Amino acid sequence: MAESNTTDQVIADMKREISELSGLSLATGVILTQLLQKIASREMNPQGAAGQIVNNARAAIEGFTTAQKSDPVMKARALEAVKQYEDQIRSVLRD
Repeated sequence: MAESNTTDQVIADMKREISELSGLSLATGVILTQLLQKIASREMNPQGAAGQIVNNARAAIEGFTTAQKSDPVMKARALEAVKQYEDQIRSVLRD
C-alpha cells in the first residue's frame, strides 16, 4: 500500500510541475509575442520584419536540434510554436 501512495504522490507532484511549466510557458509566449509585435510594427516594412524574425527562428531551431541530435518531437513542437508566433504577430500587423 505504501508503494501506491508513493506513486500517487509522484504523479500528483508531476501534474503540479506540468501545470507550473505550462503557466510559465504561457506567460513567456505572451510576453514574447508582445515584444515581437512591437519590434515589427516599428519597422518600415513590418510584414518583412516579422518574416525575417520567424525565418531566423526556424533556422536557429534547425541548427540547434541538428547539432544536439534533439528529440524530433521537441523540434516539431518548437517549429509549431514559431508558426503560432508568426500567425499572432501577422494578425496584429494587419490591423
